[in-house]
Amino acid sequence: MVLGNLDARRDWGFAGDYVEAMWLMLQQDKADDYVVATGETHSIGELLDAAFGVVGIDDWSGHVRQDPKFMRPAEVDLLLGDAAKAKELLGWKPQVSFPELVRMMVESDIKIQQKLHSV
Repeated sequence: MVLGNLDARRDWGFAGDYVEAMWLMLQQDKADDYVVATGETHSIGELLDAAFGVVGIDDWSGHVRQDPKFMRPAEVDLLLGDAAKAKELLGWKPQVSFPELVRMMVESDIKIQQKLHSV
């Protein structure tokens, strides 16, 4: 696997949680703007730790390499949302944690690969 900046930090969240937030927005009497985010940030390296951990690999360094061609020239080092307004006015908060989200993604990929290889 070849990646770019492993130190970039992002606010990852589960699409199902975000759909719930959208539904709650649509239930409001007045349209408004909301930020929908988990409010926590994790690096690409942390994502790799969690993903490889799901399949029992503690040291992923032999499976991943960095390539400068995948580095973004105008990298945003930290993307982190503040969903305080959505929490306060909509009563929304994310239900799926980062480790659970990564586990769900890895397990889904494994199922897809198993189906492809059984054909």
